[in-house]
Amino acid sequence: MSSIRELAHRCGVSVATVSRVFNTPEVVSQQTRQLVLDMAAEIGYLPNESARTLATKKSNMVGLVWDTDHRRPGWRHPFLQDILVALKSALSAQGLHLLMLAPDQSAGPAGRQRFLRAVQRHNVDGVVIIDNGSRDPAVLALADAGVPCVALDLRFTGPTCTYVTSDNRGGGRLAAAHLIDRGHRRIATITGPPDTWPAAERLAGFRAVLADAGRSLDDADVVAGDWYLDSGHTAMRRLLARDPRPTAVFAAGDEMAVGAMRALHEAGLRVPEDIAIVGFDDIEVAALIPPGLTTVAQDKTGIGTAAAEAMVAMLQGTVTPEPTALPTTLIVRGSA
Repeated sequence: MSSIRELAHRCGVSVATVSRVFNTPEVVSQQTRQLVLDMAAEIGYLPNESARTLATKKSNMVGLVWDTDHRRPGWRHPFLQDILVALKSALSAQGLHLLMLAPDQSAGPAGRQRFLRAVQRHNVDGVVIIDNGSRDPAVLALADAGVPCVALDLRFTGPTCTYVTSDNRGGGRLAAAHLIDRGHRRIATITGPPDTWPAAERLAGFRAVLADAGRSLDDADVVAGDWYLDSGHTAMRRLLARDPRPTAVFAAGDEMAVGAMRALHEAGLRVPEDIAIVGFDDIEVAALIPPGLTTVAQDKTGIGTAAAEAMVAMLQGTVTPEPTALPTTLIVRGSA
């Protein structure tokens, strides 16, 4: 995070003047105030006094940083919804409340500064980060200010930061081992976004088991999706164009698996007789869609509860909990 000295230097004013802008703005000229505020927004400066307030005063309010832009589908993913219910319940049991915080990543420095001011105004005791939040410089500024942060499925670390995740690599191994045990040799996969940690871990575990069995994945057998239905549908259509086509597909998310099954139905193919499908997450629809989706289950309630427990531990003590990775389990149904 930028320092007050850097901000003063960039503006060509004294440190004392910068301090007055944020603490007693009425004694600073309008022109100077605007200069300092604009530069603070540009470099993502968070005033020290605001940082101390965030880190020491108690409001019993925990901020939830979650990308809820209506143009993105993340807000409606059933996996995240289930985690949120568990998180809220566990925090409420400790007398803590959730406040939705949504930094506007498209608004640049000015948007980041508005986000920081909103957080300061609500005086949250800590922040839980879901989805894309940790990539935003405004969220990084909160962590640098000493605000307790718990991230979900993001390796977000620091003196007052920890994270909760699933054993994604182990889950990928479970999926591969199951398909090999079923006798499949032509196996492909639909991954999550390659730049996300869970997707990379699931693919690494999947590849490792195939390699142990003396098999490998061609580049054309690995198609990236975005966790959602349409991408699974599109990816499966690409895999069906392969010659020979795969006899089994591991979709690294259940919504993508459901989209893939829809593509198979449209092509007149049967699951699992023509192509077997394994998903990941165990969302509610996995047990409802015929013939029932075989999937690697994450402990969604456990993830939300563990995140809440980590936050409470930081708010009540001085030790930052170690990162938590919850085990995954294979749920066998009719699709594979």
